[in-house]
Amino acid sequence: TGRRRKYELCAFLKALVLQRIFGYTEDSQLLLTLRHSSEMRRFCGFEKVPDAAKLTRFKQRFQPYLAELFESLVEKTEPICREMNAELADCLIFDSTGIESFVAENNPKFLNSKLSQAKTYAKTNPGYDPYRGVYALMPDHASANPMVKRQYVNGHFCYAQKAGLLVNGLGIVRHIELFDRDFLCKHADAVTAKTSGSPNFDKELGDSKALLPVLSDFREAHPALRFRTFLGDAAFDSYDNYSALLGEYGFCRAVIPLNIRNAANKASPE
Repeated sequence: TGRRRKYELCAFLKALVLQRIFGYTEDSQLLLTLRHSSEMRRFCGFEKVPDAAKLTRFKQRFQPYLAELFESLVEKTEPICREMNAELADCLIFDSTGIESFVAENNPKFLNSKLSQAKTYAKTNPGYDPYRGVYALMPDHASANPMVKRQYVNGHFCYAQKAGLLVNGLGIVRHIELFDRDFLCKHADAVTAKTSGSPNFDKELGDSKALLPVLSDFREAHPALRFRTFLGDAAFDSYDNYSALLGEYGFCRAVIPLNIRNAANKASPE
């Protein structure tokens, strides 16, 4: 944007694309490869490979513009998706995920030691759930960042920043929503206190509460996009969600498995 630069902005963008393609998790891996590959340098447009600090400053300084870039790609790629497979492109799928952070609480020794103690106790107490016990003992969030919260993701405990993800039936991302301070301030009702002590139940409750706010932000960002089918897991099985999906958000059908816990509650004499 604007003046001539020693390192063109487009070159940084191309380098970050290559980083995703090759699956480099660290910037140092990308920069090392660039130094040893003249083909990659030519592709990016680097006459000289920048140092790690310049790459970090680029991501920090231009973060709002990078977000705008990817938001604009959603509408540009939508016709391509429809041409590839109209039926799959007409489906919208929502799920939550956790982006694990580099915090002390994610040290495997810390987590495994707590779980090992709980499993040892469970051997002599058959009714004791070790995962539930560890979950109750761990702090709610990382000491370094309150937005990095305790979660049970992909079968293991970790401290991560939660995010909502919308993809179409082709698996192409349509929207990413970080549940950060801005999101929580805008959608205060999306925050639910974790009082059950059960990691699976808390996850279901949090996902269900976050669904409609994420869809609202997606519709605000892309008012012209319409999808006929919504797909989600059993966490979204509620009357309010069905009503909003088929009414306010204009889906023709919502495919959500039956939540066994909800069904049991409805069948209860109470």
